[in-house]
Amino acid sequence: MDVRVQYEGGVLFEADARGHRVLSDQPLGNGGTDRGMTPPEFLLTALATCAGYYAVEYLNTRKLPAEGLDVRVTAEKAKEPARLGSFSIQVSVPGLTGRHLEGVDRAVKACLIHNTLLHPPKIETVVTGSLLALAA
Repeated sequence: MDVRVQYEGGVLFEADARGHRVLSDQPLGNGGTDRGMTPPEFLLTALATCAGYYAVEYLNTRKLPAEGLDVRVTAEKAKEPARLGSFSIQVSVPGLTGRHLEGVDRAVKACLIHNTLLHPPKIETVVTGSLLALAA
């Protein structure tokens, strides 16, 4: 997987993945133009859409209706270091009961993003610059 992000000025960035483009910005009160979601909102979106995908796969496999499926993810900030310290995933599937609710719960917990957050990956950071910039 690969995503490329390019700076567009101010606090606006354009992200590109496989030719799909989205903007990331900050709200007006935080120096942005509010033209896109913030990075934390993208993280919540990734978790919510992943959870939704796994829930729908569970439902489709069992020929159960997925209409009306709704996923909401919220997060609370934590400090030292600054981060999102807790997440809540709420999945609503109208008309579903019993063992299928438990099945959707298991499916959502198998989501790639959910598991990535539960088992943090190694993150390597490489910062490069040009020789001209280093000489200045």
